[in-house]
Amino acid sequence: MEKSCSLLVHFDSGTPALANEIKLALEGNDVDAKIDALKKSIMMLLNGETLPQLFITIVRYVLPSEDHTVQKLLLLYLEIIDKTDSKGKILPEMILICQNLRNNLQHPNEYIRGVTLRFLCRLNEAELIEPLIPSILANLEHRHPFVRRNAILAIMSVYKLPQGEQLLVDAPEGIERALATEQDPSAKRNAFLMLFNCAQDRAINYLLSHLDNVPNWGEQLQMVVLELIRKVCRSNPGEKGRYIKIIISLLNAPSAAVVYECAGTLVSLSSAPTAIRAAANTYCQLLLSQSDNNVKLIILDRLNELKPSHREVIIDMIMDILRALSSPNLDIRRKTLDIVLELITPRNVDEVVLTLKKEVVKTQSTELEKNGEYRQMLVQAIHSCAIKFPEVASTVVHLLMDFLGDSNVSSAMDVILFVREIIETNPKLRVSIITRLLDTFYQIRSSRVCWCALWIIGEYCLSASEVENGIATIKQSLGDLPFFTVAEDGETADAKGLLSKPQQPNSAAVSSRRPAILADGTYATQSAASETAISAPTLVQGSLASVGNLRSLILSGDFFLAAVVACTLTKLVLRLEEVHLSKVEVNKASAGVLIIMVSILQLGQSSVLAQPIDNDSHDRIVLCLRILCNTGDNTRKIWLQSCRQSFVKMLSDKQFRESEEIKAKAQVSHAQPDDLIDFYHLKSRKGMSQLELEDEVQDDLKRATGEFTKDGDDVNKLNRILQLTGFSDPVYAEAYVTVHQYDIVLDVTIINRTKETLQNLCLELATMGDLKLVERPQNYTLAPESSKQIRANIKVSSTETGVIFGNIVYETTNVLDRTVVVLNDIHIDIMDYISPATCADVAFQTMWAEFEWENKVAVNTVIQDEKEFLDHIVKSTNMKCLTPPCALEGDCGYLAANLYAKSVFGEDALVNLSIEKQADGKLTGYIRIRSKTQGIALSLGDKITLKQKGG
Repeated sequence: MEKSCSLLVHFDSGTPALANEIKLALEGNDVDAKIDALKKSIMMLLNGETLPQLFITIVRYVLPSEDHTVQKLLLLYLEIIDKTDSKGKILPEMILICQNLRNNLQHPNEYIRGVTLRFLCRLNEAELIEPLIPSILANLEHRHPFVRRNAILAIMSVYKLPQGEQLLVDAPEGIERALATEQDPSAKRNAFLMLFNCAQDRAINYLLSHLDNVPNWGEQLQMVVLELIRKVCRSNPGEKGRYIKIIISLLNAPSAAVVYECAGTLVSLSSAPTAIRAAANTYCQLLLSQSDNNVKLIILDRLNELKPSHREVIIDMIMDILRALSSPNLDIRRKTLDIVLELITPRNVDEVVLTLKKEVVKTQSTELEKNGEYRQMLVQAIHSCAIKFPEVASTVVHLLMDFLGDSNVSSAMDVILFVREIIETNPKLRVSIITRLLDTFYQIRSSRVCWCALWIIGEYCLSASEVENGIATIKQSLGDLPFFTVAEDGETADAKGLLSKPQQPNSAAVSSRRPAILADGTYATQSAASETAISAPTLVQGSLASVGNLRSLILSGDFFLAAVVACTLTKLVLRLEEVHLSKVEVNKASAGVLIIMVSILQLGQSSVLAQPIDNDSHDRIVLCLRILCNTGDNTRKIWLQSCRQSFVKMLSDKQFRESEEIKAKAQVSHAQPDDLIDFYHLKSRKGMSQLELEDEVQDDLKRATGEFTKDGDDVNKLNRILQLTGFSDPVYAEAYVTVHQYDIVLDVTIINRTKETLQNLCLELATMGDLKLVERPQNYTLAPESSKQIRANIKVSSTETGVIFGNIVYETTNVLDRTVVVLNDIHIDIMDYISPATCADVAFQTMWAEFEWENKVAVNTVIQDEKEFLDHIVKSTNMKCLTPPCALEGDCGYLAANLYAKSVFGEDALVNLSIEKQADGKLTGYIRIRSKTQGIALSLGDKITLKQKGG
């Protein structure tokens, strides 16, 4: 079994030293050789060697040395050697070092005194310390502060030993006297810390008698004062009124650490609006004054924690929080925007949007590496503001449309989706948006953005002039027809002098195809051309004008875009028939559109491009040709009305889901019917400050709304207790497992069920997976039929299923051998680390394409209903279904859905569920899990395999 250790030394692994060599070096007169030999002996001891023969050599040849380095290493050696035998009694030879320690404590050099006192802080044997007590106390009055501050720490350590109060009866009084006269900040802090830990009443009295001087105390002492205030107020809430005044006085301290701790203490102790406002204001000041990005992120977390219970106070600080956008770090900007978007009200929305607009303009004027990503975040934020408060849309929509040609495809995509939603929800802006879109359409360089822009043009060009402009804009972007010509010698050439084979435009796109996962969970084949934006058009050899954006993308093999162009032109011609009086003009426009469609089909079926047109796009374009040649009333209704109605329904479903989520978050628990009612107006207000009155009111409100009730937690605790040993074992153990974000706490209860005393009882734990034990196990003595609570901390470094296993080892008086009781394994569930989250369809598709780890689980269940199986998987995996409910309606025997969750470590978990109902009623299909790391994909797959059967 490994021993507990307070010392950690780094050393390079090499040839281990021999004990005889070390002994010879220690006996010599060379100081450097002694130092080297002492270091080697310490390293060997830390590695588990015993070296009993060296102790007498060190006493004879090393103790008398006057060299400071030798003396420091000697103390480290004495710290790690065994000072007791197997029965816990002091070894006789340890008496030899007592005289040396006493001499060091009376040494004329203050360094020797200080390091010896520091060594005594880690000495637990009362028999060795007792002869040194007078010398330790004498050092309290030494002239050098280094000695005094270590003497105070040594006294505190000795006083905290089991027999400490007998060894140092009047230690608190002596430390209090020393504190009254001490001038050194560190020594003063150590003295106050000793009183705080060992004589709390004396520390409180000293604090209350020096209230006016607290702001002038040193930073370290002020931190201890705040710790004392937290401890006192938790044990005696009625006293917190006077302590809050001290905290508020420290909010103006020069130290950022003190100010941060003050704000945190204020929030934890008081709910009064004045106190919360002071704390939030302090956090905002620190957010601007501190340059460290980690500090800024921590402060933003603290502000985010204040948001649910003190929303009104934080809303007043929204512009101060927005100033954190000046930081170039994307994580800080993202967190700032997330906080701000939940605090927007009709009162502050104009200011917020104005600030966001200024930030968007800045991203255009400066060339930074991550400007595109930051612009995308700003566009999404403005989109969110405009959806909540439609009146601000008119101020931002035209500015954002300048970025439709952004080289960052995701940013441009967010802009066009924003425009699509605004044009439907703000009918007054329709004309101006359509006009601006037609004017800027030629700038769009991304295939995906073109799809959406063309759909908007097809649906929202309503007047005759708008329809004509729409057709003209698309024709201009397509360029002159045909797309290619066949020369007499059989070679193909572009009709307008392009190269003999149509050039691939300047794009990362090629005509290779791969499956992509859609918003409804189904797979589709899409060209890689849709994934990237083409560069700005350049003059093609032999051409007089630049190539249009649609022409370049279609010539790169993007026939899905060509099908979208055909559908848009078809809608525009059908609408032109309704709004235009001249039949001749309508026929002329229809003929032009038919020629375009035929040219696209010719291009797709020719050998000009490496990849021919796909069947879906071909069928779609042929359908458009047939509709323009023979249009019926039902067909016209489907093309001109149904599509837009589906979009309106999608928007309403989205708004309904968002409102339901807000309602679910707003639900709070209420007090029990038989709870005590506290009448605020009948209370005595004598001697209470305004802050104390506010605090009392807030506490009453919390009781009334049930914030103080924790009844549900007690029930959950019982569910998390795990039995570690059997009822027939001599030692019974059970553990209560608490999973925090980055660590696991095991509260293990051990009961001695025998009539004997168990000695050197130790709980030995080991882990499997990304779990690490924080502390070394300690030995305990357990009386007959008594129990012991042992707490073990385990750090978690990634999201995957881990296992904790171990045993209990102990000795009895009758048996010489150690007894081992093997414990049941504790399995740490992945569900404790992941939580449901949402992400945009585009982001889901991007991550699905990028993530390299996939776990494919075959469906094997007794459940026969597709929707019921989906709900079962969602509940079992703690994930959120991104596929909207309207896409899951109906009974077609097939279901596809996307699920998403995020871990506490920021990892993304993507799941695609595809199932089909067979003729015999059984469900078949696959559940695909993708993630960036292997652990989460495998652990989630194991969880689904275990839980999917249902029934």
